Amino acid sequence: MYRIADRNGKIKEQNSAQDRLLEWLYGHCVGRLLLRPLISPAVSKLGGKILSSRPSSLLIRPFVRASGMDLSDYEQGPFDSYNDFFQRKALPGARPVDMEPEHFVSPCDGKVSVSKLDEKSVFQIKHTRYTAERLLRNRKLAKAYAGGYLWVFRLSVEDYHRYIYIDRGVESESVRIPGVFHTVNPVANDVFPVYKENTREYSLLRTENFGTVLQMEVGALLVGKIENHRQGRVFRRGQEKGAFAFGGSTILLMTQKGRVYPDQDLLEYSRRGIEVSVRQGEAVGRANQVLFFRTN
Repeated sequence: MYRIADRNGKIKEQNSAQDRLLEWLYGHCVGRLLLRPLISPAVSKLGGKILSSRPSSLLIRPFVRASGMDLSDYEQGPFDSYNDFFQRKALPGARPVDMEPEHFVSPCDGKVSVSKLDEKSVFQIKHTRYTAERLLRNRKLAKAYAGGYLWVFRLSVEDYHRYIYIDRGVESESVRIPGVFHTVNPVANDVFPVYKENTREYSLLRTENFGTVLQMEVGALLVGKIENHRQGRVFRRGQEKGAFAFGGSTILLMTQKGRVYPDQDLLEYSRRGIEVSVRQGEAVGRANQVLFFRTN
């Protein structure tokens, strides 16, 4: 069981049948044995083929009914496969992007938590300790974010699985780190260091207002496939960066020391171990005002 808050301060406890199943799989020795083949890239690839096939479209209606999803914000299809539905686009205007230059926006729908990176680039998610060096497999790059913030945007299956650029800027070549496909549900993070074991991909975004932001997409259990568009090195705020195929997934952002400050509610809830539900394009932080006005 874990807690999620909205931006109005309402907190709800999450304990679905799926959560209870994952808790058993990750928390019980028999469950972990059954889990081992499920997290392999081969099973993920096979699942992707199945869910991209035409017969998989029959799964759409039962899934929508079981999850109680509101589809009024989305294109209505028809969809050729379950993955086609999973990657459905929002209707124009359904995900407005805050265009105030100093406002740091969420790249996606999801549940966000924020962690401070200490001077050795160490941080903690729930009860699990991480280092940026192990996450990135790059000591020099990890040092560049010491003293900054790590933003974890966790997407579950009912979320919108397309994501955007958070500002105007220039993007580096992406780096892919192969791995397995654990679920990103919080119950898994208490047992395995999922963010440094899962398949992931990152690039550096040299932004106009927030310094160099590192964005990492993390795949997850059963086809958390990362599909970055790579439409060119120059990008603009609100432009679509990519999408995930079926599976819960996560986007991590790293911001440099003194460049961006998270909104106070995010800091307070994160300190209490509570995720905050946000939508793509909404403000979740602010640029350092001194640096912002000096460079603008």
